[in-house]
Amino acid sequence: MSALSRTRTRRSLAAAGAGLAVVGLLSACGYGSKSDSTSGATSAAASGSATGAKLSADTVHIGYFANLTHATPLIGIQNGQFQKDLGSTTIKTQIFNAGPSEIEALNSGAIDIAWIGPSPSINGYVKSNGAALKIISGATTGGAELVVNPAKIKSIADLKGKKIATPQLANTQDVALLNFLSTKGFKVDAKSGKGDVSVVRTDNSLTPTAYQTGAIDGAWVPEPTASKLVAEGAKILVDEKSLWPDGKFVSTNVIVSQTFLKAHPDVVQAVLKASVDTNAWITANPAEAKTDANAALKTLTKKALSTSVLDAAWSELAVTNDPLASSLQTEAQHAVTAGLLAKPDLTGIYDLTLLNKVLTAAGQPTVSAAGLGTQ
Repeated sequence: MSALSRTRTRRSLAAAGAGLAVVGLLSACGYGSKSDSTSGATSAAASGSATGAKLSADTVHIGYFANLTHATPLIGIQNGQFQKDLGSTTIKTQIFNAGPSEIEALNSGAIDIAWIGPSPSINGYVKSNGAALKIISGATTGGAELVVNPAKIKSIADLKGKKIATPQLANTQDVALLNFLSTKGFKVDAKSGKGDVSVVRTDNSLTPTAYQTGAIDGAWVPEPTASKLVAEGAKILVDEKSLWPDGKFVSTNVIVSQTFLKAHPDVVQAVLKASVDTNAWITANPAEAKTDANAALKTLTKKALSTSVLDAAWSELAVTNDPLASSLQTEAQHAVTAGLLAKPDLTGIYDLTLLNKVLTAAGQPTVSAAGLGTQ
């Protein structure tokens, strides 16, 4: 790590420690739409002081998870890159456990822009008849596995009668598990989680303890939760990358409220520039980025990852500006197969106009919406 980077990280983490209060979410709700349950997002705090160019909004509210699959905001918000690109616009953040509750926050106006998985994005778009959100960038590919207790589960057939955790009803990993079980002939009621395999919706922060106590026999979860379970003796039964062509699938993308996008395109572009700038830095400095991501997790969760868990988890994922739009129809079909969604029309779900403007300015290749939005 360079002296400049160490100084930047120390200063940003000190500011974050003084000003960032985070409350984890424990929300059970419908598939990415508003429900009678209220979101558990109760904490939003500025992540840094705002100085510089004046944009059209004084504040932007950004949501993301305390997961390595959300490495871009984890690193870029805390090291000051986002604030640098946003100038005098203040950043306020909310930390979520899973996508459906984050969609609720977007629908209610509590957040403007969010890092989130594809399944809640799809349903948030469909349930609003295309009015609620747009996917505006990719963020991460990979970083999700089905890990199991090897003493109880040695093969896919052994899943029958077992209890497998996912982060939340209808989040991206929940849909992936339900789809996988369906393709293997298991019958599970999607909403209750009851059936040949019991799907137990569990907050990521609680999943390792649930595994240790035997309350669950495995979990389909994002990183670093999967690697935490492996450190407790679990084994990887299915690496989700193995189920996709060339091992590439979108695990995290960036969405924006259409209302905010229309009112403040300059702010959205600045957030996308911050995302692209941060991803470029992560790609160029993988070792330092891994360390910075762990420092950010410690700030948010009060506990850093062990070196072995961090190394294993980091190796499972990669940041990307490309939303891998061609995989989204397959993600949607998984939700249909799982019984959580009727066959959707995703036309117009992407608006990559501002992202491609940022990429062009940075001398990087533009990306495609695969026929599902504005190029």
